[in-house]
Amino acid sequence: MNPRWFVLSLIGSVLYGCGIRQMTPSSTETSGNQIPKQNRLTDLVKEGEPVPSSLVFSSNFERIVIVRMTYDTDMLEGLREAVEQQNIKNAVILSGIGSLRSYRVHAVSNTTFPSQNVFFADEGPYDLTAVNGYVVGGRVHAHITFSSDKVSLGGHLEPGTRVFTFCIVTLGVFGDEVDLNRLDDKTWR
Repeated sequence: MNPRWFVLSLIGSVLYGCGIRQMTPSSTETSGNQIPKQNRLTDLVKEGEPVPSSLVFSSNFERIVIVRMTYDTDMLEGLREAVEQQNIKNAVILSGIGSLRSYRVHAVSNTTFPSQNVFFADEGPYDLTAVNGYVVGGRVHAHITFSSDKVSLGGHLEPGTRVFTFCIVTLGVFGDEVDLNRLDDKTWR
């Protein structure tokens, strides 16, 4: 057995015992490094059943894509263009760094449904200290953390966040057989 699948299976067994469901390799797998032919997040929940409090979904990356943006590029638009150019359907934003000359983000402003957002925006020099998130069905869902000499902030990336010196974002891209549909659907609960 491939050591990676052994560790994932062991972790999955522990998590499953805690009431967490995991997508594991199917019997159609031909080697320890391949993933199931159908790898959809929604397959973890049967029709009509409630969504468990935690879902575990494992897969392999098909490739890694590095996106570099230059001065005054709108960060969200730059990511969207890269996703389209590279024909990326589903991916994980693994990391990101750089600097910003302006930001626009939103954060949730309440703790009951329906959720509501509050938007923040400002201009000035900021270090971009982290970028994370997902590409779900070709749609970018990114969060950023940034700081100045006075404050550290973060939130959901919105149009209007502009690059200063540069911005580098690394994406772990899944193959087309992986479907993360509903991963960030706040009504799927």
